[in-house]
Amino acid sequence: MIKQNQLVFKQFLEDVEEWCLDILTTDQRVRNDHRNNWLQETRGILKRVQDAAQSEYIYEPEVLDIKKCVEEVAKGMQSVIDGRVNNGRVPIGQHKLPPLPYPYNALEPYISRDIMELHHLKHHKSYVDGLNKAEMKMLEARETGDFDLIKHWEREAAFHGSGHYLHTMFWDNMSPNGGGQPSGRLMQQLKQDFGSYDKFKKHFSEAADKVEGVGWALLVWSPRAHRLEILQTEKQQLFTQWDTIPLLGLDVWEHAYYLQYKNDRKDYIEKWWNLVNWKDVEKRYQEASKLKWKSY
Repeated sequence: MIKQNQLVFKQFLEDVEEWCLDILTTDQRVRNDHRNNWLQETRGILKRVQDAAQSEYIYEPEVLDIKKCVEEVAKGMQSVIDGRVNNGRVPIGQHKLPPLPYPYNALEPYISRDIMELHHLKHHKSYVDGLNKAEMKMLEARETGDFDLIKHWEREAAFHGSGHYLHTMFWDNMSPNGGGQPSGRLMQQLKQDFGSYDKFKKHFSEAADKVEGVGWALLVWSPRAHRLEILQTEKQQLFTQWDTIPLLGLDVWEHAYYLQYKNDRKDYIEKWWNLVNWKDVEKRYQEASKLKWKSY
């Protein structure tokens, strides 16, 4: 029986190795959707498979754990494929936690791995879960006609939805290769609307530092004014301007920095500029600036 199990385990590892190599070399679905995330996880599985296959004895717990990892990656890939089929439309109550575009330790020394894991897996995940719950409760209200708690669930959707969407932007707003200054049209627009890049940076940093309690500082495009603005928002959904489009956001909730910077928000803000992914901001600006409402 033991010998038979070893043969079964060996065949399983060979099948998984072939599956990994197929993804890494030919599967264009992964290359077109969250490519870095899936390839990184697949490489990790492949290494584990090859290490296990070279061992004198293949242990069942290791095989079961590899099987679990394969199922998780396959499920994630399928959800991406399904999303493409649905043209990106998110069904009610089915928002997903997006993968980070880089490893958890990639932003060190400016933001530690511990903070990134806590921020992404706990806080952002809670916003996704809260938004899904609120949407399902509002769907239930529409189907039953019972709107007694609609005020509560509308507020929950505003809070958790704002948290989910802002954090999704926040991850892409940063990069291990970030920092420096923007260029092209975005730089020209910053100079036109704020006087200079240095004046913009000073204004944004002061706005972030002076957010009361917890919230965000945001660089936004205003389709009504046809220019860039800097705004603060408290608790994510308060004191914003609904007609604007966020381009760059800095999370100044304590969970974003307290484990590393304690109560020194200014130091966190100063170091954060080394991570700004201006290419992402420029891309958002180019798309957002196409939208221009009639000005008043």
